[in-house]
Amino acid sequence: MTTPPTTSAPVESVEAGAVPVEPAAVPPPGARRGRPRPTATGIVALVFVATTVVLGLVVPLLPGVDVTHQDLGAAFAAPFGDITHLLGTDQLGRDLLSRVAFATRVSLGVALGSVVVSALLGLVVGLLAGYRGGRLDGFLMAVGDVTLAIPTMLLLIVVAATVGTTPLLLTVLLGLMNWVVFARLVRSMALSLREREFVAAATAAGATPTWVVRKHLLRAVVPELLVTAGYQVGVMITIESSLSYIGLGIQPPLPSLGLMIAEGQPYLQTHPGLTLVPAAVVFMLIAGVQFLSQRPHRAHR
Repeated sequence: MTTPPTTSAPVESVEAGAVPVEPAAVPPPGARRGRPRPTATGIVALVFVATTVVLGLVVPLLPGVDVTHQDLGAAFAAPFGDITHLLGTDQLGRDLLSRVAFATRVSLGVALGSVVVSALLGLVVGLLAGYRGGRLDGFLMAVGDVTLAIPTMLLLIVVAATVGTTPLLLTVLLGLMNWVVFARLVRSMALSLREREFVAAATAAGATPTWVVRKHLLRAVVPELLVTAGYQVGVMITIESSLSYIGLGIQPPLPSLGLMIAEGQPYLQTHPGLTLVPAAVVFMLIAGVQFLSQRPHRAHR
């Protein structure tokens, strides 16, 4: 009696020196993919930023908006009492909504402009210091330490007393005083990246320093730089509003949120809207920008 041949599973031949490939990990059932769902706080922050941006960009473009027009006969008009003055008027009869909208544009312009100046300057200085190293690194970081040692308020007092302060001048000054934050971040990342294998391999293959910085360092540095820039926008809004509040920032007749808070403070008990409305816009801007700037960090956790 012959036994039937036994069937066995085919055995795959493995070539010599081949590395077995592990199967890709399969996510457990119910696992969510893609970006994390927005939280309630994130939605509120986004609404804050969107509202203030629309306020600063759209309202000043509407017909009939004049932030300097005075009408003493219509001073201290109540909010929502007249379609032409939805938020009322101030002590000089100027439309509060128009002034808040234009002041938001001014504050955002100064904050964004100063952050762009400081980010670009810090990026260049940080890459030079971190990638080159040596004496150049020590010299640039010493310049940064001296910059941090200069009191911002004292410098702005001197400038305001000599040449005055315009939005452009204030933007440049704040940008030149804040570049060290970006330079130190970029420098620390460049010091770490220049020791990596892919940078050494590119250098050994004959790549120029400019090519290495453009192809390797910038791709790793720019995302972190943008996160820091988002955070610094809120910081610059705080500084600009504080300077305008004490009279060292934007000067009349140009409105600013900090200046409007200072002008409405004497009427806080009788007409609190003159102070609370611009203060609420400052809060919405700072809170919204600060939280949204932290979203990339939280998404990676």
